[in-house]
Amino acid sequence: MKIISFKAMLLAACLSLPCGAAIGRTLPLPAGLVSLGSEQGAHLLLDSEARQAYWPLSLQFVTQKTQTYCGVATIVMVLNALEVPAPTAPGIEPFTAFDQDNFFNERTDAILLRPVLAKIGMTLDQIGGLLGAYSVKADVRHAGDGGLDEFRTLAVRYLGTPGRYVIVNYLRRTIGQESGGHISPLAAYDADTDRFLILDVSRYKYPPVWVKAADLYAAMNTPDSDNENRTRGYVLVTAGD
Repeated sequence: MKIISFKAMLLAACLSLPCGAAIGRTLPLPAGLVSLGSEQGAHLLLDSEARQAYWPLSLQFVTQKTQTYCGVATIVMVLNALEVPAPTAPGIEPFTAFDQDNFFNERTDAILLRPVLAKIGMTLDQIGGLLGAYSVKADVRHAGDGGLDEFRTLAVRYLGTPGRYVIVNYLRRTIGQESGGHISPLAAYDADTDRFLILDVSRYKYPPVWVKAADLYAAMNTPDSDNENRTRGYVLVTAGD
């Protein structure tokens, strides 16, 4: 038992390795959510059936640089995990990697202007458009157009397949967090508890958490006033041709 607990702690510690904003005391988690950093959360990862996405995403984990950059941080993680050719970044030449500054270019500006992003963040459809600006395949699914079973089936399939990723756009208050719309990648699924692992990119606010599939779907199935009141949802991501 001690050996398993040690291995579980090592798995959970993966998220503390990537460079990001300094992490202090996070907000308390509501009942029903399980922190990855807890013993229960780490064991869920060990026991999860679909976790292919966890490893590459954990190696690329970043904290969003502002409170409206959850979508940017999430997309940067996915692009780096997919090994999409990246531009240079100051201080690391001749090496290249996406960060929350060099991600932007003329193609992304045509989809979402930076001043708008800085004020209100991005919508589900804009996530798909911004990924497409880098020739990445993005299948945008509004929760209101499908159902829980469809979401669970597709998300589990992607999380269990190398080179595939799932981004979720959900309303925090629906799962008891504070408080508005948020974007982060999924990393794993545990069938015994029917929970998905959200790698929350606002690490200064909440840790990565395990959430019931039905609760996450309910949080996605909420209208977004910044997107013509269409429901939030998820994006299935694979590398382009």
